[in-house]
Amino acid sequence: MWDGTQHHHPKTFPSDPCGIWDLPSSLSWSGDVGTELGSAVPYAPKGAGDGEKPLGHPRITIIEARQLVGLNMDPVVCVEVGEEKKYTSMKESTNCPYYNEVGPWFSSLDFQVIHSKNLLRSGTLVGSFKMDVGTVYTQPEHQFYHKWAILSDPEDLTAGLKGYLKCDIAVVGKGDNIKTPHKANETEEDDIEGNLLLPDGVPPERQWARFYIKIYRAEGLPRMNTSIMANVKKALIGENKDLVDPYVQVAFAGQKGKTSIQKSSYEPLWNEQIIFTEMFPPLCKRIKIQIRDSDKVNDVAIGTHFIDLRKVSNEGDKGFLPTFGPAWVNMYGSTRNYTLMDEHQELNEGLGEGVSFRARLLLGLAVEILDTTNPEINSSTEVQVEQATAVADVSPLRWGWVGLDALGDLFQPVDSVNSVNSVIPSVVPAVLDPTDGKMEEFFLFGAFLEATMIDRKIGDKPINFEVTIGNYGNQVDGSSKPLLRRKKEGGDGDEEESELLQNTSEDEGGEDGEMVSVSSSQPMKPLVTDRNYFHLPYLEKKPCIYIRSWWQDQRRRLYNANIMDKIADKLEEGLNDVQEMIKTEKPKRLFTISRSPRPPDPREIPVPPVWPQARPPSMESVGFASSRSPAPAVPQWSEWGTERALLWHSQPQHTIPDVFIWMMSNNKRIAYARIPSKDILYSIVEEEMGKDCAKVKTVFLKLPGKRGFGPAGWTVQAKMEIYLWLGLNKQRKDFLSGLPCGFEERKIPQGQNLPSFPPISLLYTKKQVFQLRAHMYQARSLFAADSSGLSDPFARVFFISQSQCTEVLNETLCPTWDQLLVFDNVELYGEAHEMRDDPPIIVIEIYDQDTVGKADFMGRTFAKPVVKMSDEQYCPPRFPPQLEYYQIYRGNATAGDLLAAFELLQIGPGGKSDLPPIDGPTDMDRGPILPVPLGIRPVLSRYRVEILFWGLRDLKRVNLAQVDRPRVDIECAGKGVQSALIQNYKKNPNFSTLVKWFEVDLPENELLHPPLNIRVVDCRAFGRYTLVGSHTVSSLRKFIYRPPDKKAQHWNMAGTRTREPALGHPGLGWRGAGSTNPEVEEEEPDESMLDWWSKYFASIETMKEVVLTTSFAHLSFDPKFPPFKFFSSQVFNKELETEFDNFEDWLHTFNLLRGKIGDNDDNATEEERIVGRFKGSMCVYKVPLPEDISKEAGYDPTFGMFQGIPSNDPINVLVRVYIVRATDLHPADINGKADPYIAIKLGKTDIKDKENYISKQLNPVFGKSFDIEATFPMESMLTVAVYDWDLVGTDDLIGETKIDLENRFYSKHRATCGVSQTYSIHGYNTWRDPMKPSQILSKLCKEGKVDGPHFGPGGRVKVANRPTDEHLALAVLRHWEDIPRAGCRLVPEHVETRPLLNPDKPGIEQGRLEMWVDMFPMDMPAPGPAIDISPRKPKKYELRVIVWNTDEVILEDDDYFTGEKSSDIFVRGWLKGQQEDKQDTDVHYHSLTGEGNFNWRYIFPFDYLMAEEKIVISKKESMFSWDETEYKIPARLTLQVWDADHFSADDFLGAIELDLNRFPRGAKTSKQCSLEMVTNEAELPMISIFKQKRVKGWWPSALCSLQGKVEAELHLLTAEEAEKSPAGLARNEPDPLEKPNRPDTSFIWFLNPLKSIKYLICTRYKWLIIKIVLALLLLIMVALFLYSMPGYMVKKLLGA
Repeated sequence: MWDGTQHHHPKTFPSDPCGIWDLPSSLSWSGDVGTELGSAVPYAPKGAGDGEKPLGHPRITIIEARQLVGLNMDPVVCVEVGEEKKYTSMKESTNCPYYNEVGPWFSSLDFQVIHSKNLLRSGTLVGSFKMDVGTVYTQPEHQFYHKWAILSDPEDLTAGLKGYLKCDIAVVGKGDNIKTPHKANETEEDDIEGNLLLPDGVPPERQWARFYIKIYRAEGLPRMNTSIMANVKKALIGENKDLVDPYVQVAFAGQKGKTSIQKSSYEPLWNEQIIFTEMFPPLCKRIKIQIRDSDKVNDVAIGTHFIDLRKVSNEGDKGFLPTFGPAWVNMYGSTRNYTLMDEHQELNEGLGEGVSFRARLLLGLAVEILDTTNPEINSSTEVQVEQATAVADVSPLRWGWVGLDALGDLFQPVDSVNSVNSVIPSVVPAVLDPTDGKMEEFFLFGAFLEATMIDRKIGDKPINFEVTIGNYGNQVDGSSKPLLRRKKEGGDGDEEESELLQNTSEDEGGEDGEMVSVSSSQPMKPLVTDRNYFHLPYLEKKPCIYIRSWWQDQRRRLYNANIMDKIADKLEEGLNDVQEMIKTEKPKRLFTISRSPRPPDPREIPVPPVWPQARPPSMESVGFASSRSPAPAVPQWSEWGTERALLWHSQPQHTIPDVFIWMMSNNKRIAYARIPSKDILYSIVEEEMGKDCAKVKTVFLKLPGKRGFGPAGWTVQAKMEIYLWLGLNKQRKDFLSGLPCGFEERKIPQGQNLPSFPPISLLYTKKQVFQLRAHMYQARSLFAADSSGLSDPFARVFFISQSQCTEVLNETLCPTWDQLLVFDNVELYGEAHEMRDDPPIIVIEIYDQDTVGKADFMGRTFAKPVVKMSDEQYCPPRFPPQLEYYQIYRGNATAGDLLAAFELLQIGPGGKSDLPPIDGPTDMDRGPILPVPLGIRPVLSRYRVEILFWGLRDLKRVNLAQVDRPRVDIECAGKGVQSALIQNYKKNPNFSTLVKWFEVDLPENELLHPPLNIRVVDCRAFGRYTLVGSHTVSSLRKFIYRPPDKKAQHWNMAGTRTREPALGHPGLGWRGAGSTNPEVEEEEPDESMLDWWSKYFASIETMKEVVLTTSFAHLSFDPKFPPFKFFSSQVFNKELETEFDNFEDWLHTFNLLRGKIGDNDDNATEEERIVGRFKGSMCVYKVPLPEDISKEAGYDPTFGMFQGIPSNDPINVLVRVYIVRATDLHPADINGKADPYIAIKLGKTDIKDKENYISKQLNPVFGKSFDIEATFPMESMLTVAVYDWDLVGTDDLIGETKIDLENRFYSKHRATCGVSQTYSIHGYNTWRDPMKPSQILSKLCKEGKVDGPHFGPGGRVKVANRPTDEHLALAVLRHWEDIPRAGCRLVPEHVETRPLLNPDKPGIEQGRLEMWVDMFPMDMPAPGPAIDISPRKPKKYELRVIVWNTDEVILEDDDYFTGEKSSDIFVRGWLKGQQEDKQDTDVHYHSLTGEGNFNWRYIFPFDYLMAEEKIVISKKESMFSWDETEYKIPARLTLQVWDADHFSADDFLGAIELDLNRFPRGAKTSKQCSLEMVTNEAELPMISIFKQKRVKGWWPSALCSLQGKVEAELHLLTAEEAEKSPAGLARNEPDPLEKPNRPDTSFIWFLNPLKSIKYLICTRYKWLIIKIVLALLLLIMVALFLYSMPGYMVKKLLGA
């Protein structure tokens, strides 16, 4: 779920100031997540689809696309969110574009890749991908990072995937910190299949599916128009029509569909289905269904319901597709009293918790997976609306639950007979009763036992309570007259129902003792309890209500939900027990417990979240504060539990609506409570019964809608003790069974003699008298309610209708009241034994007393007293009660703890004399205040608290005046000490006296220690004091000194001795620079070739220079970097402070917070309230001080426990700041980029490196170092900021990071200058520290009082003529933490990664900065020059590509005359990112076999960064750009084969893209060249042109299949080599290529017609011509024969 808590009120945030983003188009816009797309906005689940919480801002980076389906295209990415669209820039002629553009967008996300969008055409859709923001928000860290989205075509369901889009999506809410993951190896990210943009568990091959949402009919719609309008209409039209024109609108996955409008109908009948086509499983999890009223001006929502697809489907082996209903869903929203303007209209839109029933809708949902091979399928994804069969004709779905074993599989369809529209899960292998699902009469009974804490703002008009279930009991329009009228008009199908529904309201009489519903209590005037609250004097007469209602009998579903709840509660109890045991460290007992039941199998048991703790008991919950602060549940179990249980916990097909209790004052609705009907549902089986059925529960009423939100909603509107029972009317005999005993029933006259007739009130005859003792000991960590940063707190305790206050303690956040409040003569009604088991709850509210005006509310908590009956002994183990901590809540936030105990003592027949005695007031100064008795108050011991006062930093102005003479006051448990006065804060903010102490009595039990308060005051003239700020140290635990165990001490000493020889031993983790392995020595590269960046990249996995071991040798690509040992520095992907515990090893920093100024401060973040920092420390120990410390050599009593701390006098320091690079900066310009530069501020020094800004980069490499001289402590806060350079106007801050240099400087971790891994005197790895390793070691030994160092003669080895003592000392320094007692980890040579934050966008990381800081005291020898870390310059290369031949190219053209296939082939090539410099060969005309001969040379000069494997391109983005932008692009060569056309556009025949770092070796001959060379990359040996330098071979040119083969030769030269051996373009000089030997056909016919004709005739028609000639000869012969035959014949005949 979105978060584990339930939200108590609607979260509708105004437009957030963080919402202004600059987008990669000429737009910037702000706002919060819209709620236009139902499925889109992720919400906190609350009841029936309300209680929504808009999230923050999606931030999206589009990086690149791959494998886009289509020919040579110019793709552009469009991201659509709600109604808004944003486009990236267009990339020309590629189907693998590389964008890396950032844009933040809101709501449901729809990514579309569009082919060539321009002014004239809108562009054709290549593919799209949809998901909702909620899916992103549920991911770890609320983000997908560098993931590939699968694109598909929504118009063509039969097609496969259309390509991949690589992007980052993060969703940031207020207060979230989004951490950018550390970049992994880039080759891993190129593995598309392994990095798909899908949540866990979603298969990569998703299918198309149809979602059929069937809308049948609705009931109980509110009368929408006001009565005035109704009367006007009636007067005009003359008839009384229904004044609502409803239709249903369904939104899913960014699409909307709606039904027809049913004119003038409160009971509309649709029988329509809305069909959505979407991928399955969908990445949009919710369907939003809204009934709307069609209106000429604007349509209004009547009610909204969300169906969570995860709740109505199961992905397990025996799972099923999302299936729902047909079932009734209930819709809740604003109240039904009709005014022209509805102030709670947003509740009807599904925002916030509905406060009243609105309507119910009969609907069904079915999903059908499409068989996309079926030719008849309609392949559009447009939303369709069509008629559906009415629900009576639908064969009902048959469901059952097959016992608890199958709980993991949620529903199982079970064959059984079942009547209309029922979907009934059953818990036994049941044949369901054929009557299930028919209309049943339900009976709801309620009794109000107490109504107290009614807010006095309401006024003292009579108050009554109204209870409704659905529309039954509703006094405004709960009657069923429309039904009756319809019956009379002859509506045949609904006769039975109409009769059933006719008696629903109070104004219809009941004859024959027929029961008439009574849905509200009698109005009663409230009485005053105290300054803030009223109560209703119910005393012994408790009013009752009862309501008859009719619903389809589908209790089985609710029963199952209750069974699940009970299982979940049991498991939660068990988890909490285990947690307690872990806390109290009783491992043996824990072991037996965890062994006896086997660990739960996640498939079997659903686990709830920790409900009582997950939702703080503000007014919403009936739960009580747990006595101790909640422990997080055992991690592995609770994690799988929470999500699942929340899904199962709420039954999606709940037919019976929730019960609403409204408090009415003078017939105006004031406050309400909403109770789920399943919680009060009765069953004869104990497990199936609702948890609150037939029980007295405490309910707090709250204000509806927006009003119950923020400080206004913190005050309790009313606290009620209420009893509820809901069940079938025929099971009604038990409905009073759970009430406290000892009452008589009062009934209305008709029901006097009927035993089962419900009472209208209860008259209690039995009552018990008690005394409540509230032992209010102390509170801690309270909210600062005054501008002084303190409060004047007092507590007010409420019990039943009494309240009492403690005394007011001035100026404290941790009041120790030590006061006993006694409530006498507390009357409780009912039997004694019931009181003992379940006493009423006590409400404790903490207020801040103000001299003027009303006391401010500071928080509230709840407690249950320990009860002692008069016949019990007041003795252990139950008495006297123990003090316990109760968590105080202020709204939803925690606001401190209360330490108190409560006991409820029955006053027996002997009166008060039997009660344990109360000691009178002991402290005369306090007047008649009773202290907490001795057995209950904690046992105290004498402690000494020593305070180290170091200094104050960054104090802000107070009342516009600067702080000049501050002082620190420390207070703990009423005692305290003041620091020395700082005479001039500006000159020196440190204290002159470092250590002071005071003694105080503290409880023996450390858990009960009071907090320690630190207050800073400014001493002004004339003895005035002004509070600057304060800090509360809530737990002294980490400052308590515990003397070391003697045995351990002995071991320590031995340890020191045994380790000392090791200090001089060469084997202590040290391997010298010239180590013993001679082969490695030979391989070690030339140091002149290495620089600091070699070391840096060796330290980062992201770069492929990881050559630390030979196993990575295949990644190394530079012959100058053979595998060898790199002396890497450590790269921390976080701040150094988090790695070394904030450098608070002895000097702690306490943030000082200012007090409250005005009400709007309540939502001020902690950061905004900080007014400065106090540096110091403290030590708490029992008096007297252990002897072994005070007797130690060199012990200085003035420093107490703080021996050996340095002086805090001002000191001059040289600070050297190295800035390496920034990553993932937030775009600051309209084009989605930024022009960053570095600004550094330390004290008065302000460096702005503005002229060296880096144009249009979000990942700039700065490579700079800055030297600054500073004086600690005045200048100790270093600010490194990244600004965006602007040509016009002021530069914008992108983000900044602050480093406290002082803590680093004085830390024992030695963060002044990191310890290198090696000691070398020259080269890129020079030792930076002015002190040599041996000097550092001697100093550390002296400070830590360790004997040494001794370099023994045995360990002295000369290695490569270097002084080895230094290497040995360095080896010890690198393992200094192993030295006992004095040792600690030293900061290594490092680069730290710090998040950049912008004060205007709190909590949202604006990028990260890699840097480090060195500090050198000026009184020491000066350090050497700064290391050169300037960025590597790209190296100039020239790539010569000779295209020799092509073969088997697809033949595109048909010959005009002969119809023969041929192609006019040419080859085009370019390097990625340099499309404008593309080069073409000449055309090989009329190739008949697909063979082409070219002998053509391309020349591509380029700049290349070896370390990052990227080509660097500098070019102006457009003619208007001010300067060139540097791009880093992967080195990829593209060769495309084209068919030249004279008149039409050239035809694209295929392409091959070679990654110059990793491409398959070319085939030796054309025959060996196949498509596998490209597809099965992993199996072929890969080569890099940067190693091979020269490669020749055949490569396949492909589109979807093999489209041809290209023979090419690649030759890589450096710029110098190219200059020495130049070559000409094409076939030109120098180094010309010979002309290709092309067949004659390639000559064009009009240049040499005879030759062409000869060729045409000779080659093609040779045999045809021969045949024709032969045939002609034959024909001539025959003709001659025929011609001459007669003459010859005559001659022969005549014999002539």
